[in-house]
Amino acid sequence: MTSALKIGIAGGGVGGLAAAIALKAQGHDVTVFEQAKGFSRVGADINLTPNVVRAIDGLGAGASVRRLGARPTFRISRDWDTGQETSRLGMGDVAEQQYGAPQITIHRADILAALAEQFPIEQIRFAQRIRSLTQDDKGVQLAFEDGHQETFDVVIGADGIHSRVRTALFGEESPRFTGVVSFRSVVPTERVKHVPEIEAFTKWWGPNPQSQIVTFPLNQGRETFIFATTGQDSWTEESWTSEGDVNELRSFYKDFHPDACALLDACDTTLKSALYEREPLPQWSVGTVTLLGDACHPMLPFMAQGAGMAIEDAVVLGRCLAGVTTRADAERALKTYESARRERTAQIQIGSRGNQWMKTQGNADWVYGYDAWRVELPRA
Repeated sequence: MTSALKIGIAGGGVGGLAAAIALKAQGHDVTVFEQAKGFSRVGADINLTPNVVRAIDGLGAGASVRRLGARPTFRISRDWDTGQETSRLGMGDVAEQQYGAPQITIHRADILAALAEQFPIEQIRFAQRIRSLTQDDKGVQLAFEDGHQETFDVVIGADGIHSRVRTALFGEESPRFTGVVSFRSVVPTERVKHVPEIEAFTKWWGPNPQSQIVTFPLNQGRETFIFATTGQDSWTEESWTSEGDVNELRSFYKDFHPDACALLDACDTTLKSALYEREPLPQWSVGTVTLLGDACHPMLPFMAQGAGMAIEDAVVLGRCLAGVTTRADAERALKTYESARRERTAQIQIGSRGNQWMKTQGNADWVYGYDAWRVELPRA
């Protein structure tokens, strides 16, 4: 009997790295396989709400996240044409007092850097893409596109919405286009400092659920992130890096309040992408293989919980595998993990689809008050 499990993680994104840290802290032998050639400054900007920052604190990355990110003062909702405020929630000192952590807004590359500080870089294998997965009583076999194979006691699929681990477990399934496209831009805050409360996280609610503009600070407030969505009938590719047209962007929101339009006027470039989703999976695990983050619960960004749910998953997974040394016990532990997480992630997945979260003043405790380090785990 060995004293630790040999665990392979497919995907070196936010969820995969968080899981690697949590599992290594329990004494397991963890290797991360990432298809990119290395970490680079690509991807979207991420909103870490108090529940997520508290989870990151326990992983040891909280100080770096605070140093690299920005700290919005409030979460404000405004009506698209009148600018009337419909809700306000304290996200800085108020959230720190109420939930034990503030909201932090940060670029994906910066949170990856913060997490990577907590995990040995030599245990991350870059340029490694999984081709297939099989498992038997000897373990889980991963075959890679470069031709080599490795065997693990446990495999975690943290490989995103196009997860090959999920496909190996449950078969092919295409994500569904939601009929919503997004525009993402980052501008120097100096250009938009005349917009009231630019240091807050502000959502301008449009005339229909598909239409909105969201803005929040980045890079310690030196930059401002602008995220806008609108309806569109179809989309032929699934990409986060399609070049958009700023004139098209502005045209969709020309009737919005002048303060909202001023945000778009400051944009020189924008990235346009389609938003996809899947239905909540009824099962995440088979044998000693399980899923995490977007691999099992990809969600629309309207509750700002996509990355956060992956990080919560990672913390709970680490807790469930604490002290586990055999594959039989690991299989039971993965069922506990799935039971602990599936209902919450499905609730947030469906809530994000509805896009009504905090449109008017409401209670955010069920989201922001969740503590992945202390939540009671179901009995196996």
